[in-house]
Amino acid sequence: MRKIKILIADDHAFVREGTRRILEQEPDLEVVAEAGDGEETVELACSLVPDVAIIDVAMPKVDGIEATRQIKALCPAVAVLVLSAYDDDQFVFGLLEAGAAGYLLKSVRGHEIVDAIRAVYAGESVLHPSVARKVLNRFAGVSSSKLRERKSLDVLTEREMEVLKLVTKGLSNKDIAEELCLSIRTVQGHLANIFNKLRVGSRTEAVVHALREGWVTLDDVS
Repeated sequence: MRKIKILIADDHAFVREGTRRILEQEPDLEVVAEAGDGEETVELACSLVPDVAIIDVAMPKVDGIEATRQIKALCPAVAVLVLSAYDDDQFVFGLLEAGAAGYLLKSVRGHEIVDAIRAVYAGESVLHPSVARKVLNRFAGVSSSKLRERKSLDVLTEREMEVLKLVTKGLSNKDIAEELCLSIRTVQGHLANIFNKLRVGSRTEAVVHALREGWVTLDDVS
């Protein structure tokens, strides 16, 4: 079994050590490095190219938002999972726009972090419920306040929009495949096309884009 390689970035050593202990109990997870500041995080991410980088928001030298932006620009294959004590709007939207695939609060349990790592590694998005509500409320308001010139079907095919709406509901690739009577490989192909057309690197970015453009609404999510 190929292990998921993980970088842990937090300026508190005890947080890094605690997170490492939780992750190293899982046979499919491997912590390859730890970083204590944002500058070191970017350097290690680009030299080691882990599958997932767990990043805190408030770090010395370079904060989590800028570290995420640099990592996604220099090594886009690295999935960034934010683990933060804060859910302030400036942090949430700054990190999601920088390319983070997931955003969890430090109040989550160990098994939730493990599940989140596996999810972002598989190309899925993970948002803490309070963060998800912020995202939906922010972009639902934006999309309903003005008429978008570019329609969804001018960019995506009808099938791709079906897939994107199911992604917005939080369905996994397997669930989407069952819902649309497709193979998982076909769903993955549609997602790759969606990411390419929207110029995004994760499900989270795709959902944010769709909400911002008004292609999906809160009714689609619920």
